[in-house]
Amino acid sequence: MERHSLVQAIHAIESELEIEIADRAEIVREAYHLRHQVYCVERGYLTGSAGLEVDEFDLRARQAVLRSRQTEEVLGTVRLVLPAVETPDDSFPMQRVCAWSILRPHVPLTSTAEISRFAISKQRRAGTSTLLMRLKLMQGIVRLSSELNLTHWCAVMEPSLLRLLQMTYIDFQPAGPVVDYHGPRQPCFNSIRTVLERIGSECPDLWQFLTEGGRHYPWSRKRELAAA
Repeated sequence: MERHSLVQAIHAIESELEIEIADRAEIVREAYHLRHQVYCVERGYLTGSAGLEVDEFDLRARQAVLRSRQTEEVLGTVRLVLPAVETPDDSFPMQRVCAWSILRPHVPLTSTAEISRFAISKQRRAGTSTLLMRLKLMQGIVRLSSELNLTHWCAVMEPSLLRLLQMTYIDFQPAGPVVDYHGPRQPCFNSIRTVLERIGSECPDLWQFLTEGGRHYPWSRKRELAAA
């Protein structure tokens, strides 16, 4: 997407969608229900129970949901899985599918979280651009990460999702080979500073959108502002 078109789109999406941090039990349940819709019904590779999709990593995860302002329906969700101090070698879902040694030199475990269950329902999106919905979920990731004082992200993503994020200046570094996890997935990582500084330099309007006007990680544009 061209930068001008992207800027127009991200301004328009604010009137359609909102991000909510799942800080109440009923919102967390909505996130689990949306995950069941995506991973158990639409994609069919998880089972779930009683209309919910939950796993053991949710005990130390924070969730965000993407909600339609018009219908108030949840359209998507994402979670950040936080590290386990007691069992660092089993902190993240990705450690079950790839060797943590490929990431250990690049990320500090205690201030890293795994982006996981990045889900948008095909049934519920009602014509809204999937790309814009992903950007809105990234806004939720930035907000949560700021609240948690995180410095790094890691993930196991579909290569197509990585390419789409790169088209909008959101860059993750590959770590090791592609793995088979419900299809081909690329382990990846990056520092939040690196991601946001690139966005701030190349697309300031997107930086404003993701950081909510600099409310989160405001220092990530200092380099650009100092050079202006």
